[in-house]
Amino acid sequence: MTRSARRTRRTLQVAGAGAAALLALSACSSSDDSSSSKSDSSASASPKMSGTVTVFAAASLQESFTTLGKEFEKANPGTKVTFNFGGSDTLAASITGGAPADVFAAASPKTMAIVTDKKDAVGTPATFVRNQLEIATLPGNPDKVASLKDLTKSSLKVVLCDKTVPCGAAAQKALTASKLKLTPVSYEADVKSALTKVELKEADAAVVYKTDVHAAGSKVQGVEFPESADAINDYPIVLLKNAPNAVAAKAFIALVQSAEGQKVLSAAGFLKP
Repeated sequence: MTRSARRTRRTLQVAGAGAAALLALSACSSSDDSSSSKSDSSASASPKMSGTVTVFAAASLQESFTTLGKEFEKANPGTKVTFNFGGSDTLAASITGGAPADVFAAASPKTMAIVTDKKDAVGTPATFVRNQLEIATLPGNPDKVASLKDLTKSSLKVVLCDKTVPCGAAAQKALTASKLKLTPVSYEADVKSALTKVELKEADAAVVYKTDVHAAGSKVQGVEFPESADAINDYPIVLLKNAPNAVAAKAFIALVQSAEGQKVLSAAGFLKP
């Protein structure tokens, strides 16, 4: 074989090897693209929460749930949490009456039962916190209120929550256990309304929750009383049967029950479940 022929043969061999390598690289790239495409497709297929979550919650949860709602929205862009705070009995009646809502958080098992008895809840309600009563007085406690018995003085203007509301039922339980009779100047629709009477100096004292005294800051002064230990309220939470946004509602309930949620609730003065 001539020198020229050998050179031509070597050139063809190198070109062939290069083409084979190019084909292999192309196939690998194609495989990677396919894998990437499948991965992207898989990621886009995972459900993403969006829309509004409507939560009906006891008035005493207003500060802590508002904080949790903002945290939920931040962690889940595209969602919005709206709240309806009020007396648990009133909220329960609204739910059984057909009001659209995703989650119900009540201040007592008794008010939660209004909803579960009507089969308007999904599953069994879970207790996520507990709350204890405290006396709220004017700043500085000018009337020197030191006990539940002191509230029975005729010279004091005292307000209570209505007996149908969890904070009112708990107050009545504590009074009965202490064999005390108290006639308030008014019964209020929820715990925030009772507290506001003291904040506005329209009442000298009110029996509310520790969490509400905590939230009021310097506007009132709290007085603990031992009988409150006999009237601690469990707070249950549940997904509602006709929840318009069940996926996000379940995620909000999970946040409330999580370590992060419990930290916010404990900071507000709630007791662990």
